[in-house]
Amino acid sequence: MNKTNILLATAAAIALGATIAAAQEYTAGEVTKIDAAQKKLTIKHGELANLDMPAMTMVFVVAEDSMIEEVKVGQKIEFTADRVNGRITVTDIK
Repeated sequence: MNKTNILLATAAAIALGATIAAAQEYTAGEVTKIDAAQKKLTIKHGELANLDMPAMTMVFVVAEDSMIEEVKVGQKIEFTADRVNGRITVTDIK
């Protein structure tokens, strides 16, 4: 591999790392409603920078069914959200 290819590969890896890091930014929120049948959470949340959304209360679908069982109404959480198949989806909760 020549120097140019090494530099290009390094730049691509750095760009990918930055994209992944941005996607992993957690937002503070509070679960206000759980709809287990529809696999949805209503969350009062701070700004979702990756979705260009201000703070608000909104309904999210969950990426994994088990997320519904991890939370309770009134619980403070940190979560990530993204557009998945055109729907704004909670992708991780901690």
